[in-house]
Amino acid sequence: MNILFAASEMAPWVKTGGLGDVIAALPKALRASGNDVRVLLPAYPALKAAFPAAQRVAALPATNRLPATELRTARSAEGIPLYLLDCPSLFARPGNPYLGPDHRDWPDNALRFGLLSHSAALLAGAESPLPWRPDILHCNDWQTALAPAYLHYLPAGERHAATVLTIHNLAFQGLFDPSLLPLLGLPGQAWSIDGVEFHGRLSFLKGGLQFADGIITVSPAYAKEIQTEAGGMGLDGLLRHRADRLHGILNGIDDEQWNPATDPFLTAHYSARRLAAKAINTVALRVELGLPPIAEMPLLGMVSRLTEQKGLDLVMASAAELAALPAQLVILGSGDPALETRLRAMAVGRPAHFAVRIGFDEGLAHRIEAGADMFLMPSRFEPCGLNQMYSLRYGTPPIVRATGGLADTVIDVADARHGNGFLFDAATPQEFLAAIRRAVALWHDTLRWRKLQRRGMRADFGWSRAAQRHADLYRSLLPSSA
Repeated sequence: MNILFAASEMAPWVKTGGLGDVIAALPKALRASGNDVRVLLPAYPALKAAFPAAQRVAALPATNRLPATELRTARSAEGIPLYLLDCPSLFARPGNPYLGPDHRDWPDNALRFGLLSHSAALLAGAESPLPWRPDILHCNDWQTALAPAYLHYLPAGERHAATVLTIHNLAFQGLFDPSLLPLLGLPGQAWSIDGVEFHGRLSFLKGGLQFADGIITVSPAYAKEIQTEAGGMGLDGLLRHRADRLHGILNGIDDEQWNPATDPFLTAHYSARRLAAKAINTVALRVELGLPPIAEMPLLGMVSRLTEQKGLDLVMASAAELAALPAQLVILGSGDPALETRLRAMAVGRPAHFAVRIGFDEGLAHRIEAGADMFLMPSRFEPCGLNQMYSLRYGTPPIVRATGGLADTVIDVADARHGNGFLFDAATPQEFLAAIRRAVALWHDTLRWRKLQRRGMRADFGWSRAAQRHADLYRSLLPSSA
């Protein structure tokens, strides 16, 4: 099959969370099974710097308020063809792809990602300027979710690719003023409850959910949660209505990039058979982050977007108790400026116990996975989560809230045969701390802890199984399968 992925992120060049990792890994896994997979991305500065020789292959005309743009092509180190949407007026901006220096959304995000969605639809339709045509257009999150709507409103009978939309996080819906509808090139009929209207706002994500041929969430548990009033973010009714099109497919991880036996970012390599060398990374991480080298004290790790969703308030509310265990904690991430400030203050107040690094650092993220004794993910909701799977692979048992993909991948140690981590239910400091205390108590039992580490490290969270499920869904949407 010919498959075009449309996305706003792709690691290692642009990454704010798991979406960037998925777009780097899933197309590679699909190509390995013989599919022709290509990825459409905005030509952000990082991508233009990475591919200065990217060749111009097409000019895409202006439409209403969407400017004309050029399409350039390059190839990743893994051999994945990339289409870079080169529109400097919209994408030549430093830093976060969605936020300005003031940490607020860029005011023209509707036009920026409207252009990305419109370009994806153009490449998937009969009017594409490229000779290569996709059988499947796979959109990801709200930034490309308007593409199925653009295709839906094409003239009747005009042939185009089947469309799939993956919801990586339902909380981000791409909500804008309805006055933008004609500027985005959508017809008036799109403004209805059966179109892109959502409580008086124009919703990119709703457009995709309404018109995509297939809908994917990134874990089976999340697919169920978003069909409930509590987890549906106002879209549960539509998702229940389209439940026959909704599929929960657990994300995988790139087990070549995330492999403690070969990881170039680590001080020492190790495996389930050579687990003692993991301690070398723990020592090195403490030195790197300025924590006292106290081997008798467990080192907890956390790599996260700093948002309310991720349960950072539980961590900060538990700071005194964590220090008193005693334990040390390292945190890497960026996001809400208020949370960044509070976390910095927590580290300043107890420098022997807490180290906080604000920003994105891929190498440090790997070293935290390898150097920490256990990994924290107290999320209020978590569509899939990747770090718990990285942690299991790195022999760093995760402590997670039982929600979404965390509940699909982490089995509590109460199951003596299959347990690989620690679960808690309520998003309260009390339950969070109780799970940490259980983990610390087991950490002091070296023999049982080693068995727990090895059990997690031997699990298969690679992309091959998930890629096959995606391919099966794609085939079911092709005309020949009808």
